[in-house]
Amino acid sequence: MSQYAWGFVGAGQMAGALIRGMIRAGVAAGPEIAATDVHGLTLDRLAADTGLHAAGSNVELARACSIVVLAVKPQQISAVLDELRPALTADHLVLSIAAGVPISRLARGLGPGPRLIRVMPNTPSLVNAGAAGYCLGPGAGDADEARVKACLDAVGISFRVAESQLDALTGLSGSGPAYVYMMIEALSDGGVKLGLPRAVATALAAQTLLGGAKMVLETGLHPGALKDQVTSPGGTTIAGLHALERGGLRAALMDAVEASALRSAALAEASAKAGGGG
Repeated sequence: MSQYAWGFVGAGQMAGALIRGMIRAGVAAGPEIAATDVHGLTLDRLAADTGLHAAGSNVELARACSIVVLAVKPQQISAVLDELRPALTADHLVLSIAAGVPISRLARGLGPGPRLIRVMPNTPSLVNAGAAGYCLGPGAGDADEARVKACLDAVGISFRVAESQLDALTGLSGSGPAYVYMMIEALSDGGVKLGLPRAVATALAAQTLLGGAKMVLETGLHPGALKDQVTSPGGTTIAGLHALERGGLRAALMDAVEASALRSAALAEASAKAGGGG
């Protein structure tokens, strides 16, 4: 029997968000989680906040945990895979949130033993509003998927996709928060131009996007139908929508998703070709 249910290699912001979310949702208790991090102070703070065990090394962590989460930067993945390989067996589930690292590279680096799942979370997971995608790798089954989905759903929503679709998901929900921040900033600028105080304009812009998103998620209506509900004939909203169409907002956002997805695919291809154990 493993001493801990979950082990996180890396205790940065995303790992911390997942750990706190799981504890809050009852998916795991703090004492059931272990973690490592190259920054001791970061790990100590997370341990003090959540009650998790600060493991002495990645190998110690792997030998004590049944689920190992790779929450490291892509440039660190080769060294981590090499270090973990001797400690992982067919009894381990490995969940990777390392951006742009395909399952083929994880499998090559870790060998045939552990079961693999690759995840693409996004930064709003830090405020329990994440949108994640995941794909199953070699050996992963229904029970493994249920554990991973419970972890991700503790900080937002998640969807199973094919690995070939993760680049599209990266372009949409992975990079998407940056597009939203730009829209909030632009809306705020518009309010300031028309005389609103900056703080008021920014709060109104952010709340407006939040409210619109909640309407889509909670009503189940098509965004176009919701748009039509606030668009009166000859009114203010249709005038604004016309201005957005003239400015190419719709096409610009579609182009942004595509550009990000293509970049993600290029990075994944380069990662898959990387040499060495990882």
